Amino acid sequence: MPNLPPALPRTLFLATRPMFLPAALVPVLVGTCWGVHRAHALDTLALGLAAAGMACLHAGANVINDVGDELNGADRVNQDRISPFTGGSRFIQEGRLGLRAMAAWGVVLLLAAGVLGGILSLTKGEWVLWFGLVGGGLAVAYSLPPFSLASRGLGEAAVALAFGLPVAACFWLQSGTFGLEAVLCSAIVGAWTAAILIVNEVPDLAADAQAGKRTLVVRLGAKGAPSLYLSVQAVASALMLALGWLSQLPPWAVAPPLLAMLAALAATPLMAGGRSGQLAAIRITLAIHLLGGLSLAGAAFLG
Repeated sequence: MPNLPPALPRTLFLATRPMFLPAALVPVLVGTCWGVHRAHALDTLALGLAAAGMACLHAGANVINDVGDELNGADRVNQDRISPFTGGSRFIQEGRLGLRAMAAWGVVLLLAAGVLGGILSLTKGEWVLWFGLVGGGLAVAYSLPPFSLASRGLGEAAVALAFGLPVAACFWLQSGTFGLEAVLCSAIVGAWTAAILIVNEVPDLAADAQAGKRTLVVRLGAKGAPSLYLSVQAVASALMLALGWLSQLPPWAVAPPLLAMLAALAATPLMAGGRSGQLAAIRITLAIHLLGGLSLAGAAFLG
């Protein structure tokens, strides 16, 4: 069998858009910490398999999204993208990977996630498979026909579900139960992830509209998108405050949700401020997701 070209492994890795990997690991971290809070014990094997599986699932979803946006033409006509955050990886458009190769790579990554989930189900039961099937289904349905959820204004909700569900799954992997804490944590992380998608869709608005990709941002327009963004961030902060009250966290635990909301208020007007403002808003939103996720995970050990 011929050897792989030396640059291919690096190309395949970069095609997954690894800068968004924290978005996959934050749900695992948050769900695991709150599950340990409930069970008072850590299953390291379950944590490792869940983290690897979620990383493969998210990477596969990113690759499949590039395939979908090549099929609908959104990435081809996108002249206002802010690399590397919006407009896809551009690997298909630049000829670094063909459409079929990209599709095959996405399938390999999703199958790898399935294998890891299958291994995990041997010790944790069939619930793992149901979580994985929903996550994999959303990864495909978000981008590809006949569902093309992103083009129907349902992509933002699908992303919130896809990244909130692993929180509950990891909570269950560690504790063997579900509860209101798991639901709240799932909704918070899901909202933060949906906010990332919303802020990233703003620079792509014209290209998405031209390609018939009717995201919520396209439907609301440049003037309505900031209000949607701020509303989603407000829901996340309110749920964090509710979680703190439910878990009887110390009074100073109100600081993270309030700081997250202040950051969101700063990012909102930047979304209409041209490329430099939009880039700043994207970075602030990614920071809210990452630092908020770390604070939410840490709060599990304060109650």
